[in-house]
Amino acid sequence: MAIHIGIVAGESSGDQLGGSLITALRNLSPDIRITAMAGPKMVAAGCEPIAGVDELSVMGLAEVLRKYPSLRRLRNRVRDFYLESRPDVFVGIDVPDFVLGIEASLRAAGIKTVHCVAPQIWAWRQSRAKRIAEKVDLLLTLFPFEVPFYERYNVNATYIGHPIADQFPLECDKSAAQQRLGLTQGRLAVAIMPGSRSQEWMRHADLFLHSVKLFATRVPDAVFMVGAASPAAKDHLRQRADQICRDLDITVLEGRSHEILLASDLALCASGTVTMEGLFAKTPMVVAYKISPLTYAVMKRMVKIPFIAMPNILAGREVLPEFVQNDAQPQALADALVCWSRSPQRVADFQRECRTIHASLRGNAAQRAANEILQLASGTA
Repeated sequence: MAIHIGIVAGESSGDQLGGSLITALRNLSPDIRITAMAGPKMVAAGCEPIAGVDELSVMGLAEVLRKYPSLRRLRNRVRDFYLESRPDVFVGIDVPDFVLGIEASLRAAGIKTVHCVAPQIWAWRQSRAKRIAEKVDLLLTLFPFEVPFYERYNVNATYIGHPIADQFPLECDKSAAQQRLGLTQGRLAVAIMPGSRSQEWMRHADLFLHSVKLFATRVPDAVFMVGAASPAAKDHLRQRADQICRDLDITVLEGRSHEILLASDLALCASGTVTMEGLFAKTPMVVAYKISPLTYAVMKRMVKIPFIAMPNILAGREVLPEFVQNDAQPQALADALVCWSRSPQRVADFQRECRTIHASLRGNAAQRAANEILQLASGTA
């Protein structure tokens, strides 16, 4: 009988990681059965979808509270499916507040559980670490410093590297990337990446567009590319760009964040996985993030680290500027972009830092994760 792996991912970044993992699992075991709460990349890689990642595109305390009844029904539906179908291994990708409860129920029922992408409780809510050992048989971490942190709480943790690091070359050919997107050589290319969740791109769209409008008054003849995570995001961002920046050369592209960042000279990004994509593309970034006032008030008291952007966390210092909540204003973001455009030595130093971090996180993460999961499924782990 074929091995059955169940996977649950949430949002665009989880879909990317899940797609890579499914491809690696199928390379090792072609007849494997994979069912999943999936996005388009996971479906394309060859899984049977039982729900869509877009059903879970929500974050923030206020936002979750509003959608809690539908989220609870979704979680129960997914949990019950796997309790009935009993996969050999269940894999949760990120979204810990949603999936750890499912993992706890399945493990209590004798199903082996793996969680991929360690919850960032080293940044906040550290008390949760001791409970993770009760919910998962194996935790796969993307960053090496996470393993000793979790081991202090008796969590079986293994470092696999960052799957997205394997998707970018260490040395990027920006000219070739610009040619692939049909950009005119010699014009400064700026990426606008407002986030993958609907709350993110709706909250950041106008802020980011007003920022680049100010930037363009000081750095003329730039070309702008907006990254959209979905058709709905593309429609909204195109409409807002036409309203706010009708005189600028702006293209809205869906599902092409890697290509956009590789082709860009600068990027304005919402905090999240896209900042790691920008790091691997070696593209100087300005990072901004806004959430609901209630969520921010609560999280501000709980966060234990000085940065929100993962490149800054990994470097241990501010290698790129970040602006949070009320500090994220169009003039401040425009000024930060202008500073990058006029500081070639700073850009060179940043790109050197990016290469060092990128090299440290490469290592065929999807293959390593697939090996760990199949070993657990066969009982050899």
